[in-house]
Amino acid sequence: MNQDKSINPWYTVQNIETVDSPALLLYKSRIEENIRLAKEIIGDIRFLRPHVKTNKIAEVCRMMLAAGITHFKCATIAEAEMLASIGAPDILLAYQPVGPKVNRLLNLIKAFPRIQFACLVDNTGHAEALNKAAAADHITLSLFIDLNIGMNRTGIIPEKALPLVDSIHSLNNLKLKGLHGYDGHIHDTDLSIRQQKSDEGFNRVTRLLQKIEHKYNIQPEVVMGGTPPFPLHARRKNVQCSPGTFVFNDWGYKNSLPDQPFEYAALVLTRVISIIDEHTICTDLGHKAVAAENPLPRVHFLNAPNAKPTGQSEEHLVLQVPDSSAWRLGDVLYGVPVHICPTVALYDQANIVEEGMVTTQWDVIARKRFIHF
Repeated sequence: MNQDKSINPWYTVQNIETVDSPALLLYKSRIEENIRLAKEIIGDIRFLRPHVKTNKIAEVCRMMLAAGITHFKCATIAEAEMLASIGAPDILLAYQPVGPKVNRLLNLIKAFPRIQFACLVDNTGHAEALNKAAAADHITLSLFIDLNIGMNRTGIIPEKALPLVDSIHSLNNLKLKGLHGYDGHIHDTDLSIRQQKSDEGFNRVTRLLQKIEHKYNIQPEVVMGGTPPFPLHARRKNVQCSPGTFVFNDWGYKNSLPDQPFEYAALVLTRVISIIDEHTICTDLGHKAVAAENPLPRVHFLNAPNAKPTGQSEEHLVLQVPDSSAWRLGDVLYGVPVHICPTVALYDQANIVEEGMVTTQWDVIARKRFIHF
């Protein structure tokens, strides 16, 4: 595309000719700034428990460790292993393990005895099964009760959770470490509505917490929320917050959560591969290169804001443009995904941009379901 070479936006990569497309670009200084902003929002870093499902990259998690973050959350055994391999001290598998995952988790715990692991549970019968498996391996398994506070995906509703607490308390190889309330259904742009819904869910968790404290004289940890309610939960006392998307940010949250300061730190690179007619071009950003669960547009282009996606297949993204004569084959587009988390999971490697140059690649190691355990 013809453009003024003197204009050099923040996202421009000077050695872009060395990077094949489609590709994932990570801007290191922006990642560092987003981590700093998260620390600023939380205030007390002991209550920041980032969810690594967004980044899945050991080097990014090392950046968090270097920033003083010691508590982490993940969704898969592979993500837990990635965290353990870099020495993350406290790892919550925010998932209820079933089938082979139970033994995989126990084997991981045995391999890293100095690391504090925990997982979720929402079912009394399964708590008994986990206890049996832990006993066979002579392990005391720490658990967070998964609470359904409106997401309606997993978890037990807080009002019915006390018998599960009783069951865990009665089993020798289980330890109740905390309560986990994920309110991922809350993503209202209006901050007052987001606050109201967040308060409603948190109050239900608080009532359960009070019952547990009264009955057993213990104070379980409380982990709440993702990125949308992060600043709201950050104001609460003794509540761990677990944002994930913040580290890279994406179009969806940047435009629906204007109150949050996080900047784009991850882009997708694509090139023009065909010029179809006077208003239509095609790029190599197919389903395999950007998250496709949302309707079009699934990506917005920083250097082509008027390009409108009209069709997509596995290896192709068709764009309507004002004037296709402005484009040449091989021209580069820098795109912001609507949803960055599943986009990252589509790439084996990320290209790291420092001071306008791609300097190295980082493996997206935890996109795998299995590493060693």
